[in-house]
Amino acid sequence: MFGTSGIRGTVGEDVTAALALSVGRAVASEGYDTVVVGRDVRESGSVLVDAVAAGLRECGADVVEVGVESTPTIARSIAALEADAGVVVTASHNPATDNGIKLWTPSGKAFGPEQREAIERRVREDDYDLARWDGLGDRREHGRARNAHAERIADAVSLERTPSVVVDLGNGAGAVTPDVLDDLGCDVQTLNGQPDGSFPGRPSEPTAETLETLSTVVANTDAELGIAHDGDADRTLAVDETGTFVPKDALLALFARAAVREHGERGVDVAAPVDTSLAVDDAVADVGASVIRTRVGDVYVAERTTDEGVVFGGEPSGAWIWPEESRCPDGPLAAAKLVELVANRGSLSELVGEIEQYPIRRTSLEVDDKAAVVTAVRSRLTDRYDEVDTLDGVRVETEDGWFLVRASGTEPLVRITAEARSEAAVDRVFDEASEAVEEAIDRVAAGG
Repeated sequence: MFGTSGIRGTVGEDVTAALALSVGRAVASEGYDTVVVGRDVRESGSVLVDAVAAGLRECGADVVEVGVESTPTIARSIAALEADAGVVVTASHNPATDNGIKLWTPSGKAFGPEQREAIERRVREDDYDLARWDGLGDRREHGRARNAHAERIADAVSLERTPSVVVDLGNGAGAVTPDVLDDLGCDVQTLNGQPDGSFPGRPSEPTAETLETLSTVVANTDAELGIAHDGDADRTLAVDETGTFVPKDALLALFARAAVREHGERGVDVAAPVDTSLAVDDAVADVGASVIRTRVGDVYVAERTTDEGVVFGGEPSGAWIWPEESRCPDGPLAAAKLVELVANRGSLSELVGEIEQYPIRRTSLEVDDKAAVVTAVRSRLTDRYDEVDTLDGVRVETEDGWFLVRASGTEPLVRITAEARSEAAVDRVFDEASEAVEEAIDRVAAGG
């Protein structure tokens, strides 16, 4: 039921009011007595919020509804309102046809595996602690979640000057970003600022391809950078002052290095998934830090930020975590942190130019049994290479670079990623990985 990013799927098929009711009942039955509930801009969210709130109250939990807000706004409000958990109705960067449910702890970290399994078991077994008629939970509204989030972001940055910024909200729930940047004194222009769950301005997921309008506007104005969010604003990506899309790994490297410098200690760590570029390792090594690899998924990155000495966590998808602020990926905070870098350290293109870029190749192969294929790859490569990491898929360090073979979490695909420090080397590494996967596919097909 739960993926790495909560429950997510097509409305009316995978995600229904009945499911939301069951999740609400399960959360309350697990002893979470006060629960913050909010949603992104998708119209189906209003139905799902009503259902999850009904389930929570039916099993005795009190509901604090914060309305349509960004996921980090809602996640941060859990601790601020002294609640025990949070429920965000969102499909994040998925298309308009989808919606979902994600559960949060007061630290801002999503529910971990044991917590998710407990909820899933109750839903599967229809096991709920329904309250008596006089024990139903209350439901109240709280209207200051966005203001509180904005105040926390403003306190977390210090601008030596106030750059001009274009913010592409993608018709999503990230309005706190232009609000706080405006309050900080920046000249802010918004694109796709009207909340609309059909996402008419561009697809919800910000990519180099979907941000063409943002790139054009920034390139043809005096703006010093462009910032883009997905539908629930837990992701932030950017374009520089020339309108050039900032590579995701480069953005991760910039944030990670800045967090290490801000912390002021050598020997600290940053957390990033197994598919993260060597550029991040090199960037943080320059300031005395190292990268701790995690499984792919912001929930796993967030979990590692609980380790002592980890000052930042990031995923190249655009999820950025400053654990001293919150363990929820916070797109608006990331936007303000990026503006701070430009304001205090120089143009975004110059900052990106300081990050070494290495050639990287990716492909995906459709397979009938992705788990069996990855298992076969692991068996073959463990005997062949000295440095094999099986934390999430199979990651192999070679003399030329590294490659990763892992099963998609949502599709019948096996994904291959390879990176090296030269074009010739990345071709060799990629060919090694592809050969291993092709052989594994043949072996599985033959029943071996």
